[in-house]
Amino acid sequence: MGRKWNNIKEKKASKDANTSKVYAKFGVEIYVAAKKGEPDPESNRALKVVLERAKTYNVPKAIIDRALDKAKGSGDETYVELRYEGFGPSGSMIIIDALTNNVNRTAPLVRSAFSKNGGNMGVSGSVTYMFEPTAVIGVEGKTADEVMELLIEADVDVRDVLEEDEAVIVYAEPDQFHTVQEAFRTAGITEFTVAELTMLPQNYVSIPEDAEAQFEKLIDALEELDDVQQVYHNVDSE
Repeated sequence: MGRKWNNIKEKKASKDANTSKVYAKFGVEIYVAAKKGEPDPESNRALKVVLERAKTYNVPKAIIDRALDKAKGSGDETYVELRYEGFGPSGSMIIIDALTNNVNRTAPLVRSAFSKNGGNMGVSGSVTYMFEPTAVIGVEGKTADEVMELLIEADVDVRDVLEEDEAVIVYAEPDQFHTVQEAFRTAGITEFTVAELTMLPQNYVSIPEDAEAQFEKLIDALEELDDVQQVYHNVDSE
């Protein structure tokens, strides 16, 4: 489950670091989460999750503060959460989560990204059944055995604990996201290499070498869309 999580995250972070697009997307996500409840992460768990994610992507404090101030003030933009599903080259499966203030704009853009890059959109439910909502939390400086012992002592149940690329990655149910983090914080660990609520495929697939470039182009085209927040897929990236 979730293999090569850090490799995937590092490649995405490296690419996104060259532009301000990732920061703009976090700004929208923070604003939407803050508007759903109180603009205080201690009383708004959805906002707390977004802020934890933003921290692992090194989103500047100014971006975060601007989004929170907008939510606290006169910001009245309405965003709709949308999920699209589709298929890429060689039967790869893709899920796209979007936040948009213009529903009529987003769907055609997503459909166009698919059609221009060897894929096609599917109907609702055609892909998500092959993925599992998962909390992913990563730390450094510990072994998998040490982390497992720490979680057992804190009476926290998780799906799996794996050592991946010099970090230890914990996979848990989504509602355990904060519980796992609090267990780490109680043990003196406050920095996380990964802190995500994501969709992980039940099974990974490999695509032929001659289809890899097209698949990457499709994923890039989807991630470049301003309304798209997250793109998940089931392709083994190794």
